[in-house]
Amino acid sequence: MCSPTRASLLTGRNHHAVGVGFLVDLPMNHPGYNCRIPPDSTPLPRVLRDAGYSTLAVGKWHLTPRGERSEAGPFTRWPLGYGFERYYGFLQGDTNQWTPRLVCDNHYVEPPGRPEDGYHLSADLADRAIGYLLDQHHSAPGKPFFLYLALGATHAPHHVPVGWIEAYRGRFDRGWDEWRTEAFSRQVSTGVVPEGTVLTERPGWVPAWEDLDAEERAMHARQQEVYAAFLSHADAQIGRVLEFLAATGRLDDTIVVVTSDNGASAEGGVLGTFNEHRFTAQLPETVPGNAARLDQWGSFRSYPHYSWGWAWAGNTPLRLWKRYTWLGGTRTPLVISWPAGIGSAGDIRGQFCHAVDLMPTILDVCGVDRPPVVDGVRQAPFDGASLRPTFDDGGAAEIRRTQYFEMLGSRSVYHDGWKATTDHVSQGVRDEELLMTGSRDFAADHWGLFRLDDDFSEARDLSSDHPDVVRRLREVWAAEAGRNQVFPLVSDLIKRFSALIGPDYPPAQPSVFRPGGSPVPDESVPAMWGGFTLTASVEVPEEGAEGILCAMGDWSGGLAFYAVNGRLAFALRPGGELVRLASRQAVPAGPQLLSVRGNPASGGGCHLSLHFGTTEVAAGDFAHPLPIVHQHGGAGLTLGHDRGFPVTDDYESPFEWTGTLHHIVVDTPGAPPPVVPDSVRHALHAD
Repeated sequence: MCSPTRASLLTGRNHHAVGVGFLVDLPMNHPGYNCRIPPDSTPLPRVLRDAGYSTLAVGKWHLTPRGERSEAGPFTRWPLGYGFERYYGFLQGDTNQWTPRLVCDNHYVEPPGRPEDGYHLSADLADRAIGYLLDQHHSAPGKPFFLYLALGATHAPHHVPVGWIEAYRGRFDRGWDEWRTEAFSRQVSTGVVPEGTVLTERPGWVPAWEDLDAEERAMHARQQEVYAAFLSHADAQIGRVLEFLAATGRLDDTIVVVTSDNGASAEGGVLGTFNEHRFTAQLPETVPGNAARLDQWGSFRSYPHYSWGWAWAGNTPLRLWKRYTWLGGTRTPLVISWPAGIGSAGDIRGQFCHAVDLMPTILDVCGVDRPPVVDGVRQAPFDGASLRPTFDDGGAAEIRRTQYFEMLGSRSVYHDGWKATTDHVSQGVRDEELLMTGSRDFAADHWGLFRLDDDFSEARDLSSDHPDVVRRLREVWAAEAGRNQVFPLVSDLIKRFSALIGPDYPPAQPSVFRPGGSPVPDESVPAMWGGFTLTASVEVPEEGAEGILCAMGDWSGGLAFYAVNGRLAFALRPGGELVRLASRQAVPAGPQLLSVRGNPASGGGCHLSLHFGTTEVAAGDFAHPLPIVHQHGGAGLTLGHDRGFPVTDDYESPFEWTGTLHHIVVDTPGAPPPVVPDSVRHALHAD
């Protein structure tokens, strides 16, 4: 998954060993899951910076724990705190590619362009990477650099300019079964997958393409068209960065490492989703609902994720996908280019390696030793090892004999060419809970056994033939898990949330927000899903009330408290569905206290009411519950205006308040007990 892999890649240590056993969105008070990389595991950018390198980070970060992502920091676990000198990108697990929530160095900034004018995050990130490299080249010619470029692609949402999508129209009409067979043939013919590899069977919970009707096929095919376009667009941006290095004469002596943080993602479920926030809002998907929006898939209005049939096909020829320690979740491409230093260009290597090996490899190639002490703290040894011996010797010995894996209770271990893998099904994705076969009980988990030297795809379970090897590998896993702080294994969602680390400075009750500052991150706003009152102290001009009082999120998930045509209104977008309430009478001119109140209603819905002072002017009951969160990638509360896409078509951003806004008060009954399964499911989708 995102956070754990990044922690391993940037420290050379196993993810539990550095406290990132799960997502930084849910830091827990267990050492392996506290999301705080310890000082004895200094990250790669700090080591290279101290060795004389420029250190530049662009793109997705996802290593700053929840509660530390506001304008107040602390900034020790932001990119600059971990040793980068410059940073531009987003801190959370995902963001809207059209209107991202961006950070420059240690502060939030607005995107430099508007989506209607052609802005897209992937292109912006490439522009910034090129700009950083150009500035570094001008200001310190000859100084070595380390650039960490992490695009939001191809994590959801799958957003891409329409022209790129149209280039793929019809390309996936034959479906995932046939496409997967063709992809496997190409993999074998090019040598990426060894001869003799078995193409694993389609699991029963992934529907056969031939069993789908015409509407279902059209829906699924369009989802993959958008995904493929998103990937191609991202590839073009990486190409621009490489072309810049070539144009400045630095590409030959630049080591380029390309990899992914996990296998393809199946959080879209059986049908895929037009708006991934619907998952958090507990809104089920339907074929007609998705099919009606195919022309908008990937557009401004969407926040889409493809169906798990394409995730399965995208991991050809492997089993399963992201979040599982089957090879479909953990085996990803690794491409290393160094024209001046690798003579065997284009060759394929089969030695086992892991994300923990990348930092030792980079330091080895750069001639930088791992420092024994940093800031007075003796450094822990690497868990990884340098891959450099494989660069020019395809027959080089295996770099390491052993590597454990664990994610959400799914466990496996590689040792001396064998791999043992459990059939544990993790909790958090409803379609998997309902449909996937496998164990939900650690004590009952089956450990399959595979000989990877002649079974690249983990296809042939040899556990019944070699029970002694299974026992030995289970012992190896347990020893490695104990050494790396994997325990306690957490499969029970209540236990995971009962250990949650809260913010050092939680939102005040009530909280008062005044215009003039940056958007307030949602983590700094009181949780409103247990009930709330929003009160605006304003001066209403004689010509009538107009504009945003406060807003958060957009039409894919958010809220807006505003006045339009002189009337007070409140709009809520749980999972993109519109809930709207407006007063019939105009807001009186002069000083006013305008408020909206929301409370959970029986049956799972909500009750909303609008008020001028103490007078109720509108009320209604709605079927949708108050959202736990509005946006998976976080959202900012704006005062007196909106940013990005609007919450409702009543207005266009920024729709500034035309009177005077003194302040907004957010009052809640206090933090309600968490709806634990829903909160963990949200975190899984925010990864």
